[in-house]
Amino acid sequence: MSRNTALDWLNFLLADVRGGLGPYVSVFLLTEADWNQATIGLVLTISGLIGISMHTPVGALIDATRAKRGLIIAGILALSVCAVAIAWRPTVPVVFAADVTMAILGAVFAPIVAAITLGLVDEDKLAARLGRNAAFDRAGNLFVAAVAAAVGTALGQQAVFYLVPFFGVWAALVVLSIPGHSIDHQRARGGARPGTSRQRQPESWGLLLTHKPLLILAAVAALFHFANAAMLPLISQKLALGHPGQEAALTSGAIIVAQLVMIPVSLLVGWAETIGRRPLLLIAIAAPVLRGILFTLSDDAAWLIAVQVLDGIGIGLFDALLPLLLADIMRGSGRYNVARGLIGTVQGIGGSLSQAAGGFVVVAAGYDVAFLVLAGSAVVPFVLVWVAMSETRPH
Repeated sequence: MSRNTALDWLNFLLADVRGGLGPYVSVFLLTEADWNQATIGLVLTISGLIGISMHTPVGALIDATRAKRGLIIAGILALSVCAVAIAWRPTVPVVFAADVTMAILGAVFAPIVAAITLGLVDEDKLAARLGRNAAFDRAGNLFVAAVAAAVGTALGQQAVFYLVPFFGVWAALVVLSIPGHSIDHQRARGGARPGTSRQRQPESWGLLLTHKPLLILAAVAALFHFANAAMLPLISQKLALGHPGQEAALTSGAIIVAQLVMIPVSLLVGWAETIGRRPLLLIAIAAPVLRGILFTLSDDAAWLIAVQVLDGIGIGLFDALLPLLLADIMRGSGRYNVARGLIGTVQGIGGSLSQAAGGFVVVAAGYDVAFLVLAGSAVVPFVLVWVAMSETRPH
């Protein structure tokens, strides 16, 4: 199996491994384990906050270790144990421990695959490869959603959790097909400067607090997710209230439209080597601005779901560009994955605040005002990129 093929399958299968849990835990606990909504919300919130806090330490671990393949396999094993534990004993202590583990592992898979990609792929092919990673990840999300729906309908909700170890075995085999010696660990941590010999010692931790391009990117990431994160939950609520009895179908439609668009959009990141990173980043940030405005123009379900195309454009471009931008900014520092962890933390904070702010505005002034407020907040990172962020493409 070639390196490119292995990375394709790794991204596809890890999406399946992650996707076998998150969206189904709360539904399973409510309908099958007789939990109430307050307990579910408390457990998922606390575990989510713990997961957010672990992004930067996990990034430091990824930078430090040469056993990157082993770390993925250990994560797959832990996630599989969590899935089976929830299915077998959905008690508060078991579910809390499993959900905390799952939240921490959420900080592992995407960054470590990006690091392995940096260590395998030449710099001039990196943009196209990272876009391809994102496209296969999205395809995996769609695939596991379809498989989980079929398995859950035919065999019951508990059966969905057994998909995790099933896909995990295949993901582990794909990881092992990548020769360990083929990964350049200095390059994987951003430790090789362009045109010079490889850097042996990473720069100081103070770099994370003083490196202006990194701080600008962190602010952009936090503000983008603040503007974007609440839009899908709010539009799902609006569709449900306006079309009783069709809640699940309309919500699924809104999700699927965005995911389908994300696959080809992710591949467009390959253009970043030609036109630069900054124009694509501006397009990604402009998407939630336009999306929030268009949501206010009609309550028609077809219109609202069609506008979700912009979610696919915004998130598809942003998520595929982020590891590339970080690779540019942190090249030569030896702190790529720590920086990726920092970005993950501020993104998580931005997304959490988005949900709270969006809900508050809806209660105070209605859905249309909430969408306009979120759209307006996306203008801030757009201006920040336009005014303060330089093109990062290597010359």
